[in-house]
Amino acid sequence: MNFLAHALLAGNADADRIGGVLGDFVKGYLPAGLQPDVASGVALHRAIDSFADRHVAFAASRARISPARRRVSGVLVDLFYDHLLARDWASHGCGTLEDYTARLYAVLKDYSGFLPEKARDVANRMRTHDWLCSYRSVAAVGQAIDQMAVHRLRRANPLAGGIEEFLADREGFAADYRLFLPDALAFAVDWRSARGG
Repeated sequence: MNFLAHALLAGNADADRIGGVLGDFVKGYLPAGLQPDVASGVALHRAIDSFADRHVAFAASRARISPARRRVSGVLVDLFYDHLLARDWASHGCGTLEDYTARLYAVLKDYSGFLPEKARDVANRMRTHDWLCSYRSVAAVGQAIDQMAVHRLRRANPLAGGIEEFLADREGFAADYRLFLPDALAFAVDWRSARGG
């Protein structure tokens, strides 16, 4: 969901990026049939998700979501933060967003044989339609949310039209994101360092 942020937080190792980007598609105990280095990337993805759930700025963003969509607030905030990261890439990433995502898409293709089928399908669509660069556009993020409402979640959900939440408080979400991202980057560096990565 927040593929771009997880890729950035995963660092420079290809396997960590793969595990970070596709961690939501790997369930249960690790390594779950994955290469050990990819499993480590999935573990980092899970640790980042737990960190986000406890972070005051992420909680503030979730609280900005209206009661009607509160139960999917985490999903929405993930996508809003990916939009803000893509929009402000020059402040946080290395090089251009286009170069970064081209490298990431190439790595996803290289690792496709090691991925669960659902993750492989999403990676192919992500690369084909250049999801990560498209996140710079509010309209594209709105379309992604609407697509998730139909295709990614099994049960009836209030995601459709969720971009309205962002449009209602752009500056509030941006302020939360600016507080969250540096802490998340530091957390990810510490996590990788503790595991010798």
